[in-house]
Amino acid sequence: MNLDASTLQISVEEDERWRRRMSVTVPASVVQAEERKAAQQLASRARLKGFRKGKVPAKVIESRFGGSLRQEALDTLIGAAYREALALEELRPISEGEIENLDYQPEQDLTFSIAFDVEPTFDISRVSGFAVERVAPPVTDEQIDEVLGRIQEQNGVWQPLDEGTPKVKDLVSVKISKLDDDDELEDEGRDYDLVVGQGDAIPDIEQAIQTLQPGESGDFDIGFPDDFPDEDRRGDSERVRIELSSLRTMDLPDLDDDLASQVGDFESMDELKAKIREDMEEEARKQADAQVRGRLLDLIIEANHFDVPESMVRRYSDGLIGDQPNVPEEQLAQFREQIRPQSEQAVKRILVIERIAEVHGLAATDDDLDARIEEIAEANNTDAAKVYAQLQKSGRLEALERELTEKAVFDFLYEQSEITDVEGA
Repeated sequence: MNLDASTLQISVEEDERWRRRMSVTVPASVVQAEERKAAQQLASRARLKGFRKGKVPAKVIESRFGGSLRQEALDTLIGAAYREALALEELRPISEGEIENLDYQPEQDLTFSIAFDVEPTFDISRVSGFAVERVAPPVTDEQIDEVLGRIQEQNGVWQPLDEGTPKVKDLVSVKISKLDDDDELEDEGRDYDLVVGQGDAIPDIEQAIQTLQPGESGDFDIGFPDDFPDEDRRGDSERVRIELSSLRTMDLPDLDDDLASQVGDFESMDELKAKIREDMEEEARKQADAQVRGRLLDLIIEANHFDVPESMVRRYSDGLIGDQPNVPEEQLAQFREQIRPQSEQAVKRILVIERIAEVHGLAATDDDLDARIEEIAEANNTDAAKVYAQLQKSGRLEALERELTEKAVFDFLYEQSEITDVEGA
């Protein structure tokens, strides 16, 4: 509906954290006119016994559907008044409005309040003069050996063993059945394949398995640990029969040039090790840069205090938690409270980046975006238009734009402060 904003009485209160509470009064004459309009619209399409369609008198409609008519009129009035009041006060909510103090009486003014958050506005007076250390820990030979060990396992072959007890990292096939008080089977049991020592089974089960040889079975009392996923079973115990059906051990390939050539286009093991070191050093540099960025933003936030809306913190926290339909709301609320400090700081970091980009003209332009897409296309030996279409289809264009803006912001911030490279332990 079209509502004349000049007929409304509006007042706005400012609460903490960019919370606003807007009180609105709609004159009784406007309310009554909307009620009559709702009755006429319903009469034009209503079918009642004894009347032709569209010929039902308004008084009959009001008598029969008075409650629903008033609710329809109320919903329409509140929505229209809210929109007009926001436009008149030049307010832009960033959260859903929460209706409070609603007073809707026949032949009287309609009054209500709506509480909502608005986008924060703040000044950043200091963005320079900070000192931050960039710590990139060196890549050790032990770390490279760990990567080579994983490569060995990925290229290993399982070999069956006819005798011997399972050891850590061996693959076993077992059948586990529940026993009653007389050590009789309660069920047919279930078959499992698991790697010993990988946490695939509770500790008591793994310990029991390591006492058996292929083809053997045994009866065991097992207890459920305090961190067992099913809370009802924690601390519980039961008697089971475990049969070790098969045992396999990993036959690992030698760390030689042949393995290096199988892994990739490497002529020698030394060349593979060099590539692993290069990749790990690059990853260490990226992590060090990320820590510098976070520290710079935190220093800027400390030097330029501002509050953020509660609704933004809540949305960020909910994004971290994700969809948890089976978790009680009380438990979710406790978790939100636990991560609230981190969520609030993360929201502040986002807002600081946006504000610096706005003030210093660092936001990515269409030309910046086109240039980056050209780089991606060239690196992948494809057409820029195809890359653009793929990014647009996957919803990644905005993310790429934010990435370019953030890079420009941090390039700017690095020039304003002292960044010292320090070798980590």
